[in-house]
Amino acid sequence: MIRVRPYTLADFDGLLQVQKEAFPPPYPGEQLWSKDDISAHVDTFPEGALLAEYNNTIVGSATSLLTNAADHSHSWSDISDNGTIRQTHDPNGKTLYGIDLCVHPTYRNLGIAKALYDARKETVRTLQLHRYAAGSRLPGYHHYAQTLSIEEYVESVQAGKRTDPVLSFMLKQGLTVVRIEKDYLPDVESNNYGVLVEWRP
Repeated sequence: MIRVRPYTLADFDGLLQVQKEAFPPPYPGEQLWSKDDISAHVDTFPEGALLAEYNNTIVGSATSLLTNAADHSHSWSDISDNGTIRQTHDPNGKTLYGIDLCVHPTYRNLGIAKALYDARKETVRTLQLHRYAAGSRLPGYHHYAQTLSIEEYVESVQAGKRTDPVLSFMLKQGLTVVRIEKDYLPDVESNNYGVLVEWRP
């Protein structure tokens, strides 16, 4: 049984273990949450700090902030305050912006990520926000970077001609592509690109 609930600092060990399993190298290890990051999320915007449990085991998490700055070009570190959200969370923001979502590999394809996205959509409705947005990684792009431009790759994923492990999932959740962000995140698999996606109620 899947249960989504707010996370607390007491959940740190379980959250970190999920991140380590979900984001193995070459994903940069310094991007994984620290205890200070988790504390900042809980203190700054507890409504955006969610975890998923499966049979009482922590198997996934999702962290978000409120902002009005997502309409402008940005990097992950700029909009997330390097993951702490302390300086970039805007209590008056009308966009719920997701700065991470991860699911333990052993528990994938069980609806964990969908449950976390459904909870985010419910947060948008409950807080009467304009939209949910996030920067999508493109971990499949490095396989095609020598033959396709980033624009061609994203268009092919949107058209269903190719499958990207992250962007394809987001599209299935009803999100749509807004724009491509260059140098979004130090990410070898995505060639440092990200794609801003959004969902509106």
